[in-house]
Amino acid sequence: MNQKSVISLTLAMSTALTLAANMAHADEKKSEKEKCFGVSLKGKNDCMAGAGTSCAGSAVRDFQGTTWKYVPKGTCLNTASPTSPTGKGQLAEFKEKS
Repeated sequence: MNQKSVISLTLAMSTALTLAANMAHADEKKSEKEKCFGVSLKGKNDCMAGAGTSCAGSAVRDFQGTTWKYVPKGTCLNTASPTSPTGKGQLAEFKEKS
């Protein structure tokens, strides 16, 4: 192998290792969070907003019961949600109170 090949191979391997480490870190961070329905503001949800919506950022109103936001694990049920039947975030989609 010539020097250029060794350098190219080294760069390719370090890039692959960096990408793998970043993916593992993202999965680890995600496992430290939970989906909390009814706590996101209009356009600030992480995903799910009901039929006909695309996903992240598609909430049409504040505290929508069909949208969720990632919150630190264990905090959802203590997070305020004025539209929730309990007044707190929920771990599942809910019908908003009037």
